[in-house]
Amino acid sequence: MAFDDTFRLSSHAVILNSDNEVLMLKASYGAFSWGLPGGALEPGETIHDALHRECFEEMGVRLSEARLTGVYFHKNYNSQAFIFRCKIADDTPQIILSAEHSASRFFTLENLSEVQRTRVADCLAFSGDVISRKF
Repeated sequence: MAFDDTFRLSSHAVILNSDNEVLMLKASYGAFSWGLPGGALEPGETIHDALHRECFEEMGVRLSEARLTGVYFHKNYNSQAFIFRCKIADDTPQIILSAEHSASRFFTLENLSEVQRTRVADCLAFSGDVISRKF
């Protein structure tokens, strides 16, 4: 990899409700797509730093747990996405979305895109070994 090449790293949260549905946020930019909470690492951040910062910036929530379950290379974006199974801290009263997102909703696994479904299914089946896949 050359010095000026662009390579992206991001951290994302899989947050479940009591029915094992996964929290997704609808972007208010780009393709206006639904995605897992989270985003790109900033210079000097660890993957955990980015995860906690992004969830607080996007939803106003603090996480009480964050277990790395998978790392996924996405060819279309030249990026690695770190996926964490998370819980929202008990002292968080409600989700308050930032301007980056227009809606939040819980989805069943069957209603996710193929890539999201694979990442979330891996997360739900997590047995202690971090999964690594390419898309």
